[in-house]
Amino acid sequence: MDAGEIRKLSDGANQSGVRAHNERLILSVIQRHGEMPGSDIAKLTGLSAQTVSNILRKLEAEQFVLRRAPKRGRVGKPSVPMTLNPDGALSFGLKIGRRSADLVVMNLAGEVLGASQTTFRYPMPGEVFGYLADGMADLARDLDPGQRDRLCGIGIAAPSEIWAWTEVLGAPEDFTVWREIDVAQEVARISPLPLFTENDATAACRAEHVFGRGREYVDYAYFFIGSFIGGGVVLNSSVVVGGKKNAGAFGSLRVCQPGGEVPLLDAASLYLLESALTGTGRDTTALWQMPQVWHGFEPELSGWIATTGRALANATRSIGSVMDFEAILIDGAFPADVRHRLVDATRAELSRLDTRGLLPPRPEAAQVGGNARALGAACAPIWAQYFFQ
Repeated sequence: MDAGEIRKLSDGANQSGVRAHNERLILSVIQRHGEMPGSDIAKLTGLSAQTVSNILRKLEAEQFVLRRAPKRGRVGKPSVPMTLNPDGALSFGLKIGRRSADLVVMNLAGEVLGASQTTFRYPMPGEVFGYLADGMADLARDLDPGQRDRLCGIGIAAPSEIWAWTEVLGAPEDFTVWREIDVAQEVARISPLPLFTENDATAACRAEHVFGRGREYVDYAYFFIGSFIGGGVVLNSSVVVGGKKNAGAFGSLRVCQPGGEVPLLDAASLYLLESALTGTGRDTTALWQMPQVWHGFEPELSGWIATTGRALANATRSIGSVMDFEAILIDGAFPADVRHRLVDATRAELSRLDTRGLLPPRPEAAQVGGNARALGAACAPIWAQYFFQ
């Protein structure tokens, strides 16, 4: 953009654009609130009863919603609840992590119909895309023909610079081949389905926003702790992606540590716990496997929770100085009991910090858990095409 050039506002909506907007709105309301009659949808959306009725008929004919049995007992005509048709759309979601990959197939109602996982010392492209091709074929075999016909896309959630920090991962120099990989081209060789890509932490944030505690808040920040910590931002009940698709890159946030300032990812990431366990000769395979059982990781786990809680408290204070968030939701690729211990540690550390002039957001436990990135990846095709973000 030239200096001084004035950016234009968003485009207006013509009649077809308004219709598509209202269809998304109605589907989003049903997804968020559950089955309901058209009269309730009209109240929640501000649309006229006739407009809602017309759109519901269209969505029913296109098999995106289903008509439930009428509910009687009130004066007048019985109300007819409408609900999402789970088979109205399906998608694949792949999470590419630095230690594992997860693949799911999900329906319009957010139900996971099949899932698989693979682990590795570090992810090389041939292994990852081979896993995607074989995994989608395996999961598709368990779908009926009607479900396969409604597959609408593939979502991939991966770190923005998966090739970075190779020395921490112990990856070989040729791991940087990821710099040259065209993901869209690789996936096109596997499947004709449209591809939707997203930063892995943003994808996890989307899963929490759709399926977890994100529905309780209008504005919040989100931490997801994997091999490296990442984050997400929600404003006005929408996940913020950012102009460069890197909103909520909290891993680069500087935090105070006993030795001085460091990036948050060097103070609150699972690679630090892995390193501590490896240093004692412990097998760390269970860190990256599902279901997660971490009972054998003490006392290193308690030490990691304490140091990570201090780092997250410092980060929370900094984030609270930028935006008046209602909460900070904390999640990660760890068991639920670890999540709650970490939230308690973060709250305790935050209470000790100087927060004069601030109303820091309260750290809260997220809900979705370790598969949030894969679920968020599967959300991407469906939400991009049928719901509001």
